[in-house]
Amino acid sequence: MTHIPTIIFALLGGLAPALIWLAFWLREDHKDPEPRMRIVKTFLAGSAAVILVLPLQKFVDSLFPGQTPVTFLLWATLEEGFKFAAAYFVAIRSLDDNEPLDPLVYMIVAALGFVALENALFIFNPLLQKDIAGSVITGNLRFIGASLLHTVSSSVIGSALALSFYKTKRERKILVSIAFVAAVLIHTVFNLFIIEQNDLGTFLTFATVWSGITMLMLIFEKVKTLVPPISTADSSPQI
Repeated sequence: MTHIPTIIFALLGGLAPALIWLAFWLREDHKDPEPRMRIVKTFLAGSAAVILVLPLQKFVDSLFPGQTPVTFLLWATLEEGFKFAAAYFVAIRSLDDNEPLDPLVYMIVAALGFVALENALFIFNPLLQKDIAGSVITGNLRFIGASLLHTVSSSVIGSALALSFYKTKRERKILVSIAFVAAVLIHTVFNLFIIEQNDLGTFLTFATVWSGITMLMLIFEKVKTLVPPISTADSSPQI
């Protein structure tokens, strides 16, 4: 019971940055916004993915102890897989996914849900140790770094879904599969840069995510211009 205030503060510290980014990205879809309840469910599903991923990551760590490239690769695969599953089963397969921008939005929402709980867990330990400054620094760093990383990596998959919205199921599956591999590699490289505790590692870390965010904003504008082909008989938005 004595840890309840700490848990509440950690949750708020994790939730606030995610909601700020969520509001920012939802503005990109303001002309035809997604149903609020679908957004909420996708966000919560993304958060729930953290609970499922953690024990699997611990198992991976037991197989490959230490911060090895293989460990980071498998961790990234688990995180990207569960974020995609959260968005796919809660929103992308639904009738609300009815225009090219929708899957991109849902992937970002699921990623931010994941970020919210993951950030809260990182903030919790400093708070538990009465290290308020440490928790603030952790929260700020993850607001800039991890939040953007998860957004960028998930948006790679979301972009593939969006840009192939009017293509055939086979074409969509191929593009999304390639995008998933790319998302995992981006995530892995980011984590490898983080463990390089020097100026170059820090520069490469933030250069990677900010370059990704710039590309994401350009893709948003591109997706907004997509129109259905004259004949969509051989196309389907489902995968």
